[in-house]
Amino acid sequence: MTDTNSFTGIERRRGTTVRGEHREVGEVAVLHELGKALTSSLQLDQVLRTIMEKIEEFLHPDTWSLLLVDPIKQELYFELAIGKNAHTLKDVRIKIGQGIAGWVAESQQAVIVPDVSCDTRFFAQVDEKTKMETRSIVAVPVRFRDHCLGVIELINCVSTEGFHDRDLALLEALADFAAIALENARHVQKIHELTITDDCTSLYNARHLNFILETEIYRSQRYGYEFSLVFLDLDRFKSVNDTYGHLVGSKLLAEIGNVVRANCRLIDFAFRYGGDEFVILLPQTSKDNACGVARRLHKLIRSTRWLATDGVDVRVTVSAGVAAYPSDAKTKAQLLHLADEAMYLVKNTTRDSVAAANQGVLPLV
Repeated sequence: MTDTNSFTGIERRRGTTVRGEHREVGEVAVLHELGKALTSSLQLDQVLRTIMEKIEEFLHPDTWSLLLVDPIKQELYFELAIGKNAHTLKDVRIKIGQGIAGWVAESQQAVIVPDVSCDTRFFAQVDEKTKMETRSIVAVPVRFRDHCLGVIELINCVSTEGFHDRDLALLEALADFAAIALENARHVQKIHELTITDDCTSLYNARHLNFILETEIYRSQRYGYEFSLVFLDLDRFKSVNDTYGHLVGSKLLAEIGNVVRANCRLIDFAFRYGGDEFVILLPQTSKDNACGVARRLHKLIRSTRWLATDGVDVRVTVSAGVAAYPSDAKTKAQLLHLADEAMYLVKNTTRDSVAAANQGVLPLV
Protein backbone atom coordinates (compact mmCIF):
# COMPACT_ATOMS: atom_id res chain seq x y z
CA MET A 1 0.00 0.00 0.00
CA THR A 2 0.96 3.62 -0.17
CA ASP A 3 2.98 5.19 2.64
CA THR A 4 2.16 8.18 4.83
CA ASN A 5 3.56 10.56 2.22
CA SER A 6 0.33 9.96 0.33
CA PHE A 7 -1.29 12.41 2.74
CA THR A 8 0.76 15.36 1.55
CA GLY A 9 -0.88 17.79 -0.85
CA ILE A 10 -0.18 18.00 -4.56
CA GLU A 11 -0.15 20.96 -6.84
CA ARG A 12 -3.70 22.06 -7.49
CA ARG A 13 -4.86 22.08 -11.07
CA ARG A 14 -7.51 24.72 -11.56
CA GLY A 15 -7.48 25.08 -15.32
CA THR A 16 -10.55 25.83 -17.36
CA THR A 17 -12.95 22.93 -17.54
CA VAL A 18 -12.68 21.13 -20.84
CA ARG A 19 -15.96 20.48 -22.56
CA GLY A 20 -17.29 19.08 -25.80
CA GLU A 21 -14.97 17.39 -28.22
CA HIS A 22 -11.83 18.46 -26.38
CA ARG A 23 -13.23 16.90 -23.21
CA GLU A 24 -13.98 13.65 -25.02
CA VAL A 25 -10.47 13.47 -26.47
CA GLY A 26 -9.07 14.19 -23.02
CA GLU A 27 -11.09 11.39 -21.41
CA VAL A 28 -9.95 8.87 -24.01
CA ALA A 29 -6.36 9.94 -23.36
CA VAL A 30 -6.88 9.49 -19.60
CA LEU A 31 -8.21 5.96 -19.98
CA HIS A 32 -5.40 5.09 -22.38
CA GLU A 33 -2.83 6.49 -19.93
CA LEU A 34 -4.28 4.53 -17.03
CA GLY A 35 -4.42 1.36 -19.10
CA LYS A 36 -0.73 1.76 -19.87
CA ALA A 37 0.06 2.42 -16.21
CA LEU A 38 -1.75 -0.75 -15.14
CA THR A 39 -0.04 -2.97 -17.71
CA SER A 40 3.44 -1.47 -17.40
CA SER A 41 3.73 -1.19 -13.61
CA LEU A 42 2.68 -3.19 -10.59
CA GLN A 43 3.49 -0.22 -8.34
CA LEU A 44 0.26 0.72 -6.61
CA ASP A 45 1.59 4.20 -5.78
CA GLN A 46 2.18 5.04 -9.41
CA VAL A 47 -1.27 4.00 -10.61
CA LEU A 48 -3.14 5.68 -7.75
CA ARG A 49 -1.15 8.88 -8.24
CA THR A 50 -2.14 8.92 -11.90
CA ILE A 51 -5.81 8.48 -10.94
CA MET A 52 -5.44 11.23 -8.35
CA GLU A 53 -4.04 13.65 -10.89
CA LYS A 54 -6.87 12.98 -13.34
CA ILE A 55 -9.53 13.54 -10.72
CA GLU A 56 -7.86 16.87 -9.95
CA GLU A 57 -7.61 17.77 -13.63
CA PHE A 58 -11.15 16.96 -14.71
CA LEU A 59 -13.38 17.24 -11.65
CA HIS A 60 -11.73 19.94 -9.48
CA PRO A 61 -12.90 18.91 -5.99
CA ASP A 62 -11.84 20.92 -2.95
CA THR A 63 -10.54 17.67 -1.50
CA TRP A 64 -10.78 14.05 -2.46
CA SER A 65 -9.95 10.80 -0.76
CA LEU A 66 -9.60 7.11 -1.35
CA LEU A 67 -10.92 5.09 1.58
CA LEU A 68 -10.17 1.37 1.77
CA VAL A 69 -12.13 -1.35 3.55
CA ASP A 70 -10.58 -3.07 6.54
CA PRO A 71 -12.42 -6.40 6.19
CA ILE A 72 -11.55 -7.58 9.70
CA LYS A 73 -12.78 -4.50 11.57
CA GLN A 74 -15.46 -3.67 8.99
CA GLU A 75 -14.24 -0.10 8.80
CA LEU A 76 -13.06 2.36 6.18
CA TYR A 77 -9.70 4.08 6.57
CA PHE A 78 -8.13 6.87 4.50
CA GLU A 79 -5.48 5.42 2.21
CA LEU A 80 -5.14 8.67 0.25
CA ALA A 81 -6.42 12.11 1.19
CA ILE A 82 -5.67 15.20 -0.86
CA GLY A 83 -6.55 18.76 0.08
CA LYS A 84 -6.57 21.17 3.00
CA ASN A 85 -5.91 19.49 6.37
CA ALA A 86 -6.01 16.08 4.66
CA HIS A 87 -3.23 14.88 6.97
CA THR A 88 -5.68 14.97 9.88
CA LEU A 89 -7.62 12.10 8.29
CA LYS A 90 -4.78 9.61 8.58
CA ASP A 91 -6.07 7.98 11.77
CA VAL A 92 -9.81 8.47 11.13
CA ARG A 93 -11.90 5.30 10.81
CA ILE A 94 -15.49 5.11 9.60
CA LYS A 95 -17.73 2.12 10.24
CA ILE A 96 -19.24 0.38 7.21
CA GLY A 97 -22.70 1.93 6.87
CA GLN A 98 -21.69 5.10 8.75
CA GLY A 99 -21.76 8.41 6.90
CA ILE A 100 -22.05 8.75 3.15
CA ALA A 101 -18.80 6.90 2.42
CA GLY A 102 -19.87 4.07 4.73
CA TRP A 103 -23.26 3.90 3.02
CA VAL A 104 -21.57 3.64 -0.40
CA ALA A 105 -19.29 0.85 0.84
CA GLU A 106 -22.27 -1.05 2.24
CA SER A 107 -24.64 -0.56 -0.68
CA GLN A 108 -21.95 -0.55 -3.39
CA GLN A 109 -23.84 2.27 -5.12
CA ALA A 110 -22.58 5.65 -6.27
CA VAL A 111 -24.18 8.68 -4.67
CA ILE A 112 -24.37 12.42 -5.41
CA VAL A 113 -25.30 14.66 -2.49
CA PRO A 114 -25.61 18.30 -3.66
CA ASP A 115 -26.34 19.56 -0.14
CA VAL A 116 -25.11 17.48 2.80
CA SER A 117 -27.21 19.50 5.26
CA CYS A 118 -30.27 17.83 3.73
CA ASP A 119 -28.90 14.28 3.96
CA THR A 120 -29.22 12.38 7.23
CA ARG A 121 -26.35 10.06 6.25
CA PHE A 122 -23.79 12.87 6.48
CA PHE A 123 -21.12 12.22 9.14
CA ALA A 124 -20.24 15.67 10.51
CA GLN A 125 -17.44 14.48 12.83
CA VAL A 126 -14.98 14.31 9.92
CA ASP A 127 -15.52 18.02 9.25
CA GLU A 128 -14.94 18.72 12.93
CA LYS A 129 -11.58 16.98 12.74
CA THR A 130 -10.43 18.59 9.47
CA LYS A 131 -11.94 22.06 10.20
CA MET A 132 -13.49 21.95 6.73
CA GLU A 133 -16.95 22.87 5.50
CA THR A 134 -18.40 20.11 3.39
CA ARG A 135 -21.22 21.35 1.18
CA SER A 136 -21.51 18.54 -1.36
CA ILE A 137 -20.22 15.00 -1.77
CA VAL A 138 -19.85 12.66 -4.69
CA ALA A 139 -18.83 9.12 -3.76
CA VAL A 140 -18.41 5.97 -5.82
CA PRO A 141 -17.57 2.43 -4.71
CA VAL A 142 -14.27 0.84 -5.70
CA ARG A 143 -15.46 -2.65 -6.59
CA PHE A 144 -13.73 -5.78 -7.78
CA ARG A 145 -16.16 -8.45 -8.91
CA ASP A 146 -18.77 -8.74 -6.16
CA HIS A 147 -16.98 -7.10 -3.24
CA CYS A 148 -16.19 -3.53 -2.30
CA LEU A 149 -12.52 -2.64 -1.80
CA GLY A 150 -13.16 0.99 -0.89
CA VAL A 151 -14.71 4.32 -1.80
CA ILE A 152 -13.55 7.36 -3.77
CA GLU A 153 -15.08 10.48 -2.24
CA LEU A 154 -15.01 13.99 -3.71
CA ILE A 155 -15.84 17.03 -1.57
CA ASN A 156 -17.37 20.25 -2.93
CA CYS A 157 -17.26 19.57 -6.65
CA VAL A 158 -20.99 19.80 -7.41
CA SER A 159 -21.63 23.09 -9.23
CA THR A 160 -24.89 25.03 -9.32
CA GLU A 161 -25.68 23.08 -12.49
CA GLY A 162 -25.32 19.81 -10.62
CA PHE A 163 -22.91 16.98 -11.24
CA HIS A 164 -22.95 15.85 -14.86
CA ASP A 165 -23.64 12.24 -15.81
CA ARG A 166 -20.48 12.33 -17.90
CA ASP A 167 -18.43 13.34 -14.84
CA LEU A 168 -19.96 10.48 -12.84
CA ALA A 169 -19.18 8.02 -15.65
CA LEU A 170 -15.55 9.18 -15.71
CA LEU A 171 -15.28 8.93 -11.93
CA GLU A 172 -16.70 5.39 -11.99
CA ALA A 173 -14.21 4.45 -14.72
CA LEU A 174 -11.39 5.83 -12.55
CA ALA A 175 -12.73 3.80 -9.62
CA ASP A 176 -12.62 0.67 -11.79
CA PHE A 177 -8.96 1.36 -12.58
CA ALA A 178 -8.28 1.88 -8.87
CA ALA A 179 -9.93 -1.48 -8.11
CA ILE A 180 -7.76 -3.28 -10.66
CA ALA A 181 -4.64 -1.60 -9.29
CA LEU A 182 -5.54 -2.54 -5.71
CA GLU A 183 -6.31 -6.13 -6.64
CA ASN A 184 -3.06 -6.41 -8.62
CA ALA A 185 -1.13 -5.08 -5.63
CA ARG A 186 -2.80 -7.59 -3.33
CA HIS A 187 -1.94 -10.46 -5.66
CA VAL A 188 1.68 -9.33 -5.82
CA GLN A 189 1.77 -9.09 -2.02
CA LYS A 190 0.24 -12.55 -1.69
CA ILE A 191 2.75 -14.05 -4.12
CA HIS A 192 5.55 -12.36 -2.19
CA GLU A 193 4.22 -13.76 1.09
CA LEU A 194 4.07 -17.26 -0.40
CA THR A 195 7.72 -17.08 -1.45
CA ILE A 196 8.91 -16.18 2.07
CA THR A 197 6.40 -18.06 4.24
CA ASP A 198 6.36 -21.68 5.37
CA ASP A 199 3.06 -23.38 4.47
CA CYS A 200 2.81 -25.52 7.60
CA THR A 201 3.55 -22.98 10.33
CA SER A 202 3.01 -19.62 8.57
CA LEU A 203 6.40 -18.55 9.93
CA TYR A 204 9.05 -17.19 7.58
CA ASN A 205 11.02 -19.85 5.68
CA ALA A 206 14.75 -20.56 5.46
CA ARG A 207 15.09 -18.58 2.23
CA HIS A 208 13.86 -15.46 3.99
CA LEU A 209 16.15 -16.13 6.95
CA ASN A 210 19.16 -15.70 4.67
CA PHE A 211 17.85 -12.34 3.42
CA ILE A 212 16.91 -11.02 6.88
CA LEU A 213 20.21 -12.18 8.36
CA GLU A 214 22.20 -10.32 5.71
CA THR A 215 20.11 -7.20 6.34
CA GLU A 216 20.54 -7.44 10.11
CA ILE A 217 24.32 -7.89 9.84
CA TYR A 218 24.54 -4.78 7.66
CA ARG A 219 22.32 -2.76 10.01
CA SER A 220 24.09 -3.92 13.16
CA GLN A 221 27.52 -3.31 11.67
CA ARG A 222 26.54 0.19 10.60
CA TYR A 223 25.00 1.27 13.90
CA GLY A 224 27.06 -0.77 16.33
CA TYR A 225 24.22 -3.05 17.41
CA GLU A 226 24.40 -6.64 18.59
CA PHE A 227 21.88 -9.32 17.78
CA SER A 228 21.40 -13.02 18.47
CA LEU A 229 20.13 -16.22 16.89
CA VAL A 230 18.26 -18.99 18.72
CA PHE A 231 18.04 -22.43 17.09
CA LEU A 232 15.32 -24.81 18.34
CA ASP A 233 15.13 -28.48 17.37
CA LEU A 234 12.32 -30.76 18.59
CA ASP A 235 13.63 -33.85 20.37
CA ARG A 236 12.53 -37.20 18.95
CA PHE A 237 9.99 -35.61 16.61
CA LYS A 238 10.18 -38.67 14.35
CA SER A 239 8.52 -40.73 17.06
CA VAL A 240 5.50 -38.37 16.94
CA ASN A 241 5.12 -39.00 13.20
CA ASP A 242 5.63 -42.73 13.65
CA THR A 243 3.09 -42.96 16.49
CA TYR A 244 0.37 -40.55 15.40
CA GLY A 245 0.99 -40.00 11.69
CA HIS A 246 2.30 -37.11 9.63
CA LEU A 247 -0.95 -35.11 9.82
CA VAL A 248 -0.66 -34.92 13.61
CA GLY A 249 3.04 -34.13 13.23
CA SER A 250 2.22 -31.20 10.95
CA LYS A 251 -0.42 -29.93 13.41
CA LEU A 252 2.16 -30.11 16.19
CA LEU A 253 4.64 -28.05 14.14
CA ALA A 254 1.91 -25.47 13.46
CA GLU A 255 1.00 -25.21 17.18
CA ILE A 256 4.64 -24.82 18.21
CA GLY A 257 5.11 -22.23 15.46
CA ASN A 258 2.19 -20.23 16.90
CA VAL A 259 3.73 -20.34 20.38
CA VAL A 260 7.15 -19.28 19.07
CA ARG A 261 5.58 -16.34 17.23
CA ALA A 262 3.46 -15.34 20.23
CA ASN A 263 6.57 -15.15 22.40
CA CYS A 264 8.48 -12.87 20.02
CA ARG A 265 8.63 -9.10 20.19
CA LEU A 266 7.38 -7.05 17.24
CA ILE A 267 10.97 -6.50 16.08
CA ASP A 268 11.89 -10.21 16.22
CA PHE A 269 11.74 -12.67 13.33
CA ALA A 270 10.63 -16.31 13.65
CA PHE A 271 11.45 -18.93 10.99
CA ARG A 272 10.86 -22.58 10.31
CA TYR A 273 14.32 -23.58 9.22
CA GLY A 274 13.29 -27.00 7.92
CA GLY A 275 11.87 -30.24 9.28
CA ASP A 276 11.41 -29.79 13.01
CA GLU A 277 13.88 -26.88 13.39
CA PHE A 278 12.94 -23.30 14.22
CA VAL A 279 15.10 -20.17 14.29
CA ILE A 280 14.47 -16.87 16.06
CA LEU A 281 16.42 -13.75 15.12
CA LEU A 282 16.52 -11.25 17.99
CA PRO A 283 17.63 -7.77 16.84
CA GLN A 284 19.47 -5.57 19.34
CA THR A 285 19.65 -8.45 21.81
CA SER A 286 22.73 -9.54 23.75
CA LYS A 287 23.81 -13.15 24.02
CA ASP A 288 22.83 -13.30 27.70
CA ASN A 289 19.33 -12.00 26.96
CA ALA A 290 18.99 -14.41 24.04
CA CYS A 291 19.90 -17.28 26.35
CA GLY A 292 17.07 -16.09 28.59
CA VAL A 293 14.67 -16.22 25.64
CA ALA A 294 15.88 -19.72 24.72
CA ARG A 295 15.45 -20.94 28.30
CA ARG A 296 11.95 -19.48 28.51
CA LEU A 297 10.86 -21.16 25.26
CA HIS A 298 12.52 -24.42 26.29
CA LYS A 299 10.56 -24.41 29.54
CA LEU A 300 7.30 -23.39 27.85
CA ILE A 301 7.49 -26.05 25.14
CA ARG A 302 8.49 -28.69 27.70
CA SER A 303 5.54 -27.94 30.01
CA THR A 304 2.82 -27.60 27.37
CA ARG A 305 0.35 -30.37 26.54
CA TRP A 306 0.29 -30.22 22.74
CA LEU A 307 -2.75 -31.10 20.61
CA ALA A 308 -4.81 -31.67 23.75
CA THR A 309 -7.95 -30.41 21.98
CA ASP A 310 -7.43 -33.14 19.35
CA GLY A 311 -7.31 -35.81 22.06
CA VAL A 312 -3.63 -36.58 21.43
CA ASP A 313 -1.87 -34.87 24.37
CA VAL A 314 1.73 -34.94 23.06
CA ARG A 315 4.65 -33.96 25.26
CA VAL A 316 7.69 -32.45 23.51
CA THR A 317 11.12 -31.20 24.53
CA VAL A 318 13.58 -29.10 22.54
CA SER A 319 17.32 -28.75 22.12
CA ALA A 320 18.29 -25.09 21.76
CA GLY A 321 21.44 -23.29 20.60
CA VAL A 322 22.36 -19.61 20.84
CA ALA A 323 24.96 -17.52 18.99
CA ALA A 324 25.44 -13.76 18.87
CA TYR A 325 26.76 -11.06 16.56
CA PRO A 326 29.48 -9.78 16.80
CA SER A 327 30.77 -11.56 19.92
CA ASP A 328 30.64 -15.05 18.37
CA ALA A 329 30.79 -14.35 14.64
CA LYS A 330 30.62 -11.50 12.14
CA THR A 331 29.50 -13.36 9.02
CA LYS A 332 26.18 -14.97 8.15
CA ALA A 333 27.64 -18.41 7.46
CA GLN A 334 29.69 -18.51 10.66
CA LEU A 335 26.81 -17.27 12.82
CA LEU A 336 24.43 -19.89 11.43
CA HIS A 337 27.09 -22.56 11.89
CA LEU A 338 27.77 -21.66 15.53
CA ALA A 339 24.08 -21.50 16.51
CA ASP A 340 23.46 -24.81 14.76
CA GLU A 341 26.56 -26.34 16.36
CA ALA A 342 25.43 -25.24 19.84
CA MET A 343 22.02 -26.80 19.25
CA TYR A 344 23.59 -30.08 18.07
CA LEU A 345 25.82 -30.11 21.14
CA VAL A 346 22.62 -30.44 23.18
CA LYS A 347 21.06 -32.81 20.67
CA ASN A 348 24.00 -35.22 20.79
CA THR A 349 24.48 -35.18 24.57
CA THR A 350 21.70 -34.39 27.03
CA ARG A 351 18.85 -33.23 24.75
CA ASP A 352 16.12 -31.14 26.41
CA SER A 353 18.44 -28.21 27.23
CA VAL A 354 20.07 -24.98 25.98
CA ALA A 355 23.65 -24.37 24.83
CA ALA A 356 25.46 -21.20 23.78
CA ALA A 357 28.30 -20.88 21.28
CA ASN A 358 31.71 -20.92 22.98
CA GLN A 359 30.05 -21.64 26.34
CA GLY A 360 28.64 -25.15 26.03
CA VAL A 361 25.46 -26.54 27.62
CA LEU A 362 23.97 -24.06 30.08
CA PRO A 363 22.63 -24.95 33.52
CA LEU A 364 18.84 -24.71 33.47
CA VAL A 365 17.29 -22.32 35.96
